[in-house]
Amino acid sequence: MLIGEYEHSLDAKGRLIMPAKFREDLGEKFIITKGLDGCLFVFSSTEWTKFEEKLATLPISNKDARAFTRFFFAGAMDCELDKQGRFLISSNLREFAGLTKDVKIIGMNSRVEIWSKEKWTECDENISADDIAEKMEMLGI
Repeated sequence: MLIGEYEHSLDAKGRLIMPAKFREDLGEKFIITKGLDGCLFVFSSTEWTKFEEKLATLPISNKDARAFTRFFFAGAMDCELDKQGRFLISSNLREFAGLTKDVKIIGMNSRVEIWSKEKWTECDENISADDIAEKMEMLGI
């Protein structure tokens, strides 16, 4: 299970260290893509396949479904850890998420999210568990 919050820095080449606690669940090779809310999503190969299958069920005749699918697939890239546990984030993905130096890596159960430290701080400060809890009933939680 991918849980926890970690802080690391991008190096000059755009590489980031994947926290050791996430490496076993993600594996040596994984997929990174644009995420929602201005972050990046990281999926193990197994979880990416499940995600692909869900997106494949969306109707190709629906404009929003096509745009949603394009959003995730166009930005996706295969990543592989080096011997130091680092991986390269492409310049287009770094730009999309506003990643410059300080980065937050967040475990989200079946995926990892990568945030710029500034965006994560802003997002985290705006989370009100009480407000969200009231809305979770609509989702059956």
